[in-house]
Amino acid sequence: MSRNSSTVWLPRSRRSPAVARQRVAVLLSSVPDGERFLDSGLVVATELVTNAVLHGTPVGRLIYFALDVDLSRLRIEVHDSLGDHRPVLAAPGLDGETGRGLRLVDSLTKRWGCCPRRPVGKIVWGEVAA
Repeated sequence: MSRNSSTVWLPRSRRSPAVARQRVAVLLSSVPDGERFLDSGLVVATELVTNAVLHGTPVGRLIYFALDVDLSRLRIEVHDSLGDHRPVLAAPGLDGETGRGLRLVDSLTKRWGCCPRRPVGKIVWGEVAA
């Protein structure tokens, strides 16, 4: 499988995670053996974009969503404009309805992280292994 990528600017909208999932599905359907990344890739994309919508992007700003896939991994990047709101792996309460997204990302990726985005913001990324 050769290296393939896809990028898109997403609005700060509750619909953006669905658009991100669609981009993952389309990219992975276009590459041989891409389906082996599909289930985990859909969840990771959803969680990272949802976090950017809820916590990392002020009204009127966009989210940059980037995918890159090769033989060994699917890399998902979400760029937002609030660099001072870094993701934190929290222990959600038993009755809490939020706080599980990064735990899912952590369990479904071989590695993930966050780095500054110049001139403003941050990049949260995850790599799903085959």
